[in-house]
Amino acid sequence: MAKANSEKIWLSGNEAIARAAWEAGVTVASAYPGTPSTEILENLVKYNDVYTEWAPNEKVALEVGLGASFAGARVLVTMKHVGLNVAADPLFTASYTGCRGGLVIVNADDPEMHSSQNEQDNRNYAFAAKLPMFEPSDPKEALTMLKEAFELSEKYDTPVLFRTTTRLAHVKSLVTVGSRIMGPVEVKIDKDPAKFVMLPGNARARRQAMVGRQQQLLAFADSYAGNRIEKGDKKLGIITGGVAYLHCKEALPDASFLKLAMSWPLPEQLIRKFAASVDEVIIVEELDPFFETHIKAMGITCTGKDKIPATGELNAAIIKKALTGESPELFAPAAMPMRPPNMCPGCPHRAVFYNLSKLDVFVSGDIGCYTLGFLPPLSAMDSCVCMGASIGIAHGLTKAIGGDQYKKTIAVIGDSTFLHSGINSLANMAYNKSHATVLILDNRITAMTGQQQNPASGATLMGEPAHAINLEQLCRAVGVEHVTTVNPHDINGTRKVIKEELERDATSVIICRAPCVLIPEMRTKKITPLTIAVDKCTGCQACVRLGCPAISWQPLTPDEAKALGKKEKQKGYTRISTEMCNGCGQCRAVCKFEAISEVEVG
Repeated sequence: MAKANSEKIWLSGNEAIARAAWEAGVTVASAYPGTPSTEILENLVKYNDVYTEWAPNEKVALEVGLGASFAGARVLVTMKHVGLNVAADPLFTASYTGCRGGLVIVNADDPEMHSSQNEQDNRNYAFAAKLPMFEPSDPKEALTMLKEAFELSEKYDTPVLFRTTTRLAHVKSLVTVGSRIMGPVEVKIDKDPAKFVMLPGNARARRQAMVGRQQQLLAFADSYAGNRIEKGDKKLGIITGGVAYLHCKEALPDASFLKLAMSWPLPEQLIRKFAASVDEVIIVEELDPFFETHIKAMGITCTGKDKIPATGELNAAIIKKALTGESPELFAPAAMPMRPPNMCPGCPHRAVFYNLSKLDVFVSGDIGCYTLGFLPPLSAMDSCVCMGASIGIAHGLTKAIGGDQYKKTIAVIGDSTFLHSGINSLANMAYNKSHATVLILDNRITAMTGQQQNPASGATLMGEPAHAINLEQLCRAVGVEHVTTVNPHDINGTRKVIKEELERDATSVIICRAPCVLIPEMRTKKITPLTIAVDKCTGCQACVRLGCPAISWQPLTPDEAKALGKKEKQKGYTRISTEMCNGCGQCRAVCKFEAISEVEVG
């Protein structure tokens, strides 16, 4: 996979980060998949001499990375922005312990919430945890700055945060690649309990070491070449960083700029120098007024969020309008047909939510493909907060309501999400005698982020066979006595089991097991699509209400109605696209008129 030194290749931001990690001599990388960060490890695994793994969650990934760093290895840990919430416990203490081998944590924020439940600005973590943070603007900078981050990590004995965003992760540009250079720290067991054992006495000493480190990092930030002044019209000075810098350069190319490549700590002397050189300082940044707050705290007069939106992604047009009042069409949006989010044809989750939509229950949902069960026509999810929260929320509901109402509470969670952070919540339900029913939607993969392996899928990121956790045994091990496994494609059988478990005066688990239709073994499986006999279709639309993309409603023309002998009240019939149909049979199960059958193969 390695390219010759100084060769230029076309890379996305995520691909450039993976390349940079290899060039920097990373030997261990751990992550939990999460858009927009997922492709980093999916690309890094293609390089030789790097151990890569999917961890069960981000906390575990960071702890693995910290252990490898203690041994002297250079380590990359990646996650999306909400994943850093999960990893926050070891993150804050890692700021105290420091590291031996360079430790860089890539944190991918998601302005506009393209695939996330919030759009938090994780620059605040750098400030709160007292950790340096780099923020590149394009793939070229991502490659260069990630290698610099490893050097900084080892020089100043600190983990380094590396902030990307969805736009940077997926945009492509020409990048100059280099050779692999191993880190300077010898990899070995090096016992240093005063540094690595964070009981209060040691932690107090390490806290003082952090203070000294911060002073050194402040000096570094002022001298770091990535933080640079670009002279232009002195009437307007813009302080910005990351992808927002590129938008500003497009919108206002004649302005003066202070580009901040380090989000934290801020180069105070450089900022003061820049502010003194221009008539007006405006801060342009995505999401929170992070730069603005800290720069105003320096006593520097500036404006920012009173002009620039505090939510969503920025672009050149938004910035130009905010700062000049003009509304230019800087790019013509392509005319694309609407494509509402939907589960794939043949998705086993669809059948589960179809059943839940027929029951008078509160459905506590979770993060995954199945979150789409909230949308019409299924409309069968009543809450969704964060990874693993469904089970705890269902338990809280049952304890608050009491009486027979607890028999109307269901938690829905995927297999990967259950292993991520649902196990403890299920143990809590069993321990505290909850009466909710938990549905584990086991499709054998982490489907939401693109079919990544997990501890129940039987393989590792590196393609090696692995022990597949037995979910039934795991649920019983934490104290759940009533565990049932169903095939969700069997709509009637699954509904029967759900109704039975809702009546049970105890914690119960139903494992709805059917593979994701996009995993390799399913994609190569021979499929017999289904079709609808128009003469038998009554137009009841029961199959349409499944919301399957392969099923559509076709209005009847007067001539068709006459030819088919249809009554006037029947306005149309349904049809199945044989090109899209996966042959799962869910529509066949809900059709009372036996109008659906397999396509005859001639």
